[in-house]
Amino acid sequence: MAKAEIFAGKCGFTTVVEATQTDNEMVRVTLTSACKGCQKLGAALSELEINPLREVSHRGEGSLILELAPRYLAHPACPVPAGIVKAVEIAAGLALPADASIKLTP
Repeated sequence: MAKAEIFAGKCGFTTVVEATQTDNEMVRVTLTSACKGCQKLGAALSELEINPLREVSHRGEGSLILELAPRYLAHPACPVPAGIVKAVEIAAGLALPADASIKLTP
């Protein structure tokens, strides 16, 4: 299992992502967040088994997570979708866990 805690920034919301690889090498995702949009995205994703190879490549169909995110999240710069993809790739053994960050200045 991989876990990601994502502090989205000025909105003040933190989203916790848990990604677990299944027996058939797909990944199941759950999200916990006070953000209504992330709650809706999490509900949609929790019903799916996610193909980690699809998530880590810009080739082919592209990321299902990044495809679904605009349906539920109003802000395109929200870092939550990228954090979900990172958790999926770590759960699938396609990357080693390492913190990522974005530091912004005016």
